Amino acid sequence: MTEIMANQSKLLDQINKQLWNRQSIQAVLLDKDGTLLDFNRMWGFWTDEVMQHINLHLAAHNYMLEPGDIPAIWGTVHNEQGKMIDYDAQGPLAMGTMDEVYAVLIWHVYRTGLSWAVSKSIVHDCIRQADLSMERSRPAYPLPGVRGFLDRCRQQGIRLAVVTADQTDNARRHLEWMGMTDDFDIIIGNDRVRQGKPFPDMVLLACEELGIAPGQTVVIGDTNGDMQMGRAAGCLLTIGIGAGVDASSADAVITSFAQLQDGTGE
Repeated sequence: MTEIMANQSKLLDQINKQLWNRQSIQAVLLDKDGTLLDFNRMWGFWTDEVMQHINLHLAAHNYMLEPGDIPAIWGTVHNEQGKMIDYDAQGPLAMGTMDEVYAVLIWHVYRTGLSWAVSKSIVHDCIRQADLSMERSRPAYPLPGVRGFLDRCRQQGIRLAVVTADQTDNARRHLEWMGMTDDFDIIIGNDRVRQGKPFPDMVLLACEELGIAPGQTVVIGDTNGDMQMGRAAGCLLTIGIGAGVDASSADAVITSFAQLQDGTGE
């Protein structure tokens, strides 16, 4: 265990030396959900709202979704009360586009016995209502250490961009709720590229707009898809954050942005 910890500390020291070296790194590209903001608090609120409205609509038609089906819809973990408490970093809610999430939900509503057209109408109405609830509550909370990391990047003259599977307008809105809009030079959502993660399109577009080569950038994200995107684009470093990233898919995996702030890896 001591040897593993020593190797991890050495690796983080190397990563930090590269990260804060302005000769090699010109920009940091960050995923949004689960990287900049607390995924469970944001999307747990949203999915709970969607499901509440879905169940009301289905009850009016004398149909219902089985509770056991709900985790499969989103790729989520729920407590005994049905509230979302965790998520699969490789699942549809974390990795899918909003259109893909809609399609999965429509399919599950359709499986209850309703027509595809009615299922589609119900889902879009429920998502609209959930979006309105989220706009009122604004449940966007930065993860620990994010603010300090962004500030240090700015101090070092490192450009910042968001690359997210969410739509660009949504991403901009969520950043605004956290007071972070001005921190980022560019916001790239899935709607701005032909192919989303794990393909390199978002990184390549961000680099083009920043005027920086991919080999001078770092990608930071909470899924293997983020890491695959960065590697496919030719980024110098891919850094995973959290337990959802396999060590083999990234140059380093951290548990907190604090490990990227002091240059020591501690």
